[in-house]
Amino acid sequence: MIQATLDTDLVAIGELLQQALEEAVKKVGRVNVVIAGRSGVGKSTLINEVFQGRLATTGQGRPVTTEIREYTKEGVPLTIFDTRGLELDRYAETLQQLEELVVARGRDADPMNHAHVAWLCISEESRRVEEGESKVADMFSHHGIPVIAVITKVRRDDGFRAEVQNLLPAARNVVRVRALGEEDDEGNVIKPKGLDDLVMATSEVVPEGQRSAFAAAQRVSLDLKKTRARAVVMGAAATAALIGAAPIPFSDAVLLVPVQVGMLASMSAVFGLPVSTGFLSTLLGSALTALGATFAGRAIVGGISKLLPGLGWVAGGAISAGTAAAMTTAFGETFLAALSALFAASPNELPTQDEVAAAFKREIASRKAG
Repeated sequence: MIQATLDTDLVAIGELLQQALEEAVKKVGRVNVVIAGRSGVGKSTLINEVFQGRLATTGQGRPVTTEIREYTKEGVPLTIFDTRGLELDRYAETLQQLEELVVARGRDADPMNHAHVAWLCISEESRRVEEGESKVADMFSHHGIPVIAVITKVRRDDGFRAEVQNLLPAARNVVRVRALGEEDDEGNVIKPKGLDDLVMATSEVVPEGQRSAFAAAQRVSLDLKKTRARAVVMGAAATAALIGAAPIPFSDAVLLVPVQVGMLASMSAVFGLPVSTGFLSTLLGSALTALGATFAGRAIVGGISKLLPGLGWVAGGAISAGTAAAMTTAFGETFLAALSALFAASPNELPTQDEVAAAFKREIASRKAG
């Protein structure tokens, strides 16, 4: 942390932004998803429709074994392990390689390297669950990896979901999805279905330490991103309250600045934005312009206090725990509103750093005026 005895000058701001960036990346972490299923069930399409970065079409998949490829993309806190296919003539080999992979990953001292969840994909067109698919589900469950059975290419259930649930008792949930829109035999358009259900079901079973990474990596559910970002705001507000519990003189308000800047960084990461010190500098600069403040610790906190009516007196007194938490919450909720509006307007494209900064500035100005 920046020394409490120093105000946040330009040099210290650079250090603060770097610290905030490193902490944000650490807090978001990484999530590792194993996807298994026979060839043709639509695994690649599912990956590309659920996650950012169109990982399964980049051509960058790294072969881990003869049957498994690993997909990653810079800036997306996600690793996908994709089986080449659970074909009847080689499922035993695929099962062995999958088990060796999850066992090796499970032995790693860093939980970020473990396999965190498995999707077992079964096409509704097949109308059956093979013995190999059942054994794969049992294997994942045996090693403590939660399994979601994903019925793909759905049109009519006709009791198939219940059958899958019965035949795969190891599955935590069974979700029916159609990743892409299509036409039926009569030429009627059938819309995509179930992707939001799959994302929410997965978020419920991944470890708590991976939920922010999963929220960041997926591009289906804005509500999930908002939920995780709001948890960041609550955590920052709790930390701010501890700082203000003394209470602290306004002259020592610089203590709150790293908490609030770190909050912006973590929220950005949860929304899947490519966070850098340049981005944070642009974001903070835009916010301070709207707040009428400068790159100085007391000025930043004084500017943020303007988001809360009735706190104009704080500069002459002390900051209590309640005040510190309220200011931090107001700052975070303002940024959350800006991000939510941007992502709702363009759900399939990440906004640029300039767009995010401009939206934050507009939201601050709107709330000050209100």
